Amino acid sequence: MENQLPDQEGQINIELTEDIAEGVYANLAMIAHSNSEFIIDFIRLMPGVPKAKVKSRIILTPEHAKRLLAALKENIRKFEDTFGDINGGDEAFRFPTQFGGPIGEA
Repeated sequence: MENQLPDQEGQINIELTEDIAEGVYANLAMIAHSNSEFIIDFIRLMPGVPKAKVKSRIILTPEHAKRLLAALKENIRKFEDTFGDINGGDEAFRFPTQFGGPIGEA
């Protein structure tokens, strides 16, 4: 499957293979950064499983991270205009230290 993305100088052909098009489910994202990049780890937490797995890691320049933030804000606004408010956006996230699995000991 190929999509066309307009560019100032013409169009860019973007290939989307079947395995990538299927996507990967994640219910947690952790973000780290240095002076030159942002790293976003997409993680899947499963109930009753004490170990979460990073399913995908995306590394962005600071400029691309800022563009991603703007694009997410715009898409969330459009979504909420169509479907109503998304719950939980204003609440502080608490990392689920006991997500149904055994408690670790040191």
